[in-house]
Amino acid sequence: MFFKEFEIRWSDLDANRHMANSAYINFMSHTRMAYLGQLGFNQVSMAIHNIGPVVFYEHVYYFKEAFPGRPVKVSLEFVGMSEDGMFFEFRHNFYDIKGKNFARCEMMGAWIDLKERKLIGLPVEFLEAFQAMEQSKDFKVLTKEDTRKFVQVPKDL
Repeated sequence: MFFKEFEIRWSDLDANRHMANSAYINFMSHTRMAYLGQLGFNQVSMAIHNIGPVVFYEHVYYFKEAFPGRPVKVSLEFVGMSEDGMFFEFRHNFYDIKGKNFARCEMMGAWIDLKERKLIGLPVEFLEAFQAMEQSKDFKVLTKEDTRKFVQVPKDL
C-alpha cells in the first residue's frame, strides 16, 4: 500500500479550526498523483499522450476531527479498473500519528482525451503500469455499469 505524509497547515483549516473538506480532497489528489508519478504518469507523459484524469466522484467519510500541526498519513489502494484502463477506482484512508483511521474516501475516475474531450482507454505503456500495481483484496474489474451505480443525472433549470 502506498502512503503519503502531510502536515496540516493553517490554509487547510475551516471555520471550525479543523481540517477542511477541501484539504482532504487536495491531500488525496496529491497522494494519487505522487503514486502515479512513480509509475511514469506525470505532466510530461500525459501531455505526450494528450490524456488527463477526471474524477467522477469522491465519497468522503469522516470519523474524527484532524487538527493543525499534527502529521497525517494518506493511503492509496487500487480497488478497480476496467479491462482497457479507461475507468479506475481508488480508496484512501487518513491516519493520525498514532495510526488511528480518522477518514476514508472512495473515488472513481477515468481518462479523457484532452483534444477530443472523450473518455478513452489507456495507452499500452500506461495500461501495463496499472496492471502491475498492487491491488486491494476487494479489487474488481470495472465496467461502464459500475460508473453508473449512483444513478445521478443532470436536471436543467
